[in-house]
Amino acid sequence: MNAYGLWGEKKFMGKAYMGTTRATFLIDEAGNIAHIISKVDTKNHTAQIMETWGL
Repeated sequence: MNAYGLWGEKKFMGKAYMGTTRATFLIDEAGNIAHIISKVDTKNHTAQIMETWGL
């Protein structure tokens, strides 16, 4: 989690705490990280991914 920057401050009901943040890593055909979606929209995540890839 530290290597990918997924450990950080989160907030819930006005309280701040440390925890795992949500992110999606899009991997290309060569196995490289092509894009990182750090603001994941859970209700529209499929559309968010498709838009990122231009599909």
